[in-house]
Amino acid sequence: MHPSVLSAVQIAATLALTTWMITGFTRLPGRWLRWKMFCRATFTIVTLTGTTKDGRTEPVNAYHYLSPGSFILGPPQLQVIIAHLTSSGHYSRIDGHGRVLSAHGDQPMEVRHNRVVL
Repeated sequence: MHPSVLSAVQIAATLALTTWMITGFTRLPGRWLRWKMFCRATFTIVTLTGTTKDGRTEPVNAYHYLSPGSFILGPPQLQVIIAHLTSSGHYSRIDGHGRVLSAHGDQPMEVRHNRVVL
């Protein structure tokens, strides 16, 4: 095969593959997580403040309580962590705010008096 024809075929194949990869990120609705690998995942980005029994407030890192190697924190898992921290006596109250990111886009989320509110 002639070298210029071969390079034209390589360029066309490269452009087709690149176009296919780019459109794979934009097919699903929403602003975040459009890639098919993440289309069923729900991520929570949250800032929490815990109030101790003596009235002091301190930041709470909910991600510290995930299983090793886990990084996906959905609202149900966040509620379980908050319930554990309050029932075990670490905090009397936990409040906060954040965002829930999913294939349907992102939405605001609040934690009010130990409850996750979407």
